[in-house]
Amino acid sequence: MPNPTAAMLVIGDEILSGRTREGNLHHLAGELCRIGIDLREARIVPDDRAAIIAAVNALRGAHDHLFTSGGIGPTHDDITAEAVATAFGLPLAVREDARAILAAHYASRGQELNEARLRMARIPEGATLIDNPVSAAPGFTLGNVHVLAGVPNIFQAMVASVLATITGGTPLLTQTLRVDRGEGEIAAPLAALAAEYPDLSFGSYPFVQNGAHGTNLVVRGCDGARVDAAMLRLAALFPRDEG
Repeated sequence: MPNPTAAMLVIGDEILSGRTREGNLHHLAGELCRIGIDLREARIVPDDRAAIIAAVNALRGAHDHLFTSGGIGPTHDDITAEAVATAFGLPLAVREDARAILAAHYASRGQELNEARLRMARIPEGATLIDNPVSAAPGFTLGNVHVLAGVPNIFQAMVASVLATITGGTPLLTQTLRVDRGEGEIAAPLAALAAEYPDLSFGSYPFVQNGAHGTNLVVRGCDGARVDAAMLRLAALFPRDEG
């Protein structure tokens, strides 16, 4: 049975403008790989309601899971919650359990749950809250869409909360062989070997170190024995002492 699939939607003008470096995709990819969910697609859209709605509907229909990052804070440009609600055709309103979480959090710090902060308690009808142990403001799951914060440490905590509730498949195994040759030299034999193992994924990643060209050859697959066999073949094709 094939692994479940996933997509990620990164939301925010700050990513597209280059102001903020995006790192949440890297974290999510590694965590999904670990539990056997295949991340197949990623998109970045601005803080634009129509763009978010279109992307949510396209990605949730094409994959088993959609993870979003960004746009659920207290400011006017945090419009992800309302866009996701609209994508599902559902109302959005302050929910009492989310309000209670925020009220307790701010009260413990001697701060007011003002109108701006209360925006983070707006949840689409029928959604399940995602725990946020870092800053309390919850994310939510609606259908197969998991709506998470964009701040990296909060995003990572929310990912852990979500992954504890969903079923993965077979974890993807990865092995790497360093070859002290350029890609042009190893391309043909690598392609021939990849054709012998159609169930595995072969990648080549060139580098330059101390003025010398080399390539990291990566084999990925769910069957450990097959990955091991392919790596033995690679090592025989490209022994280190012939680089």
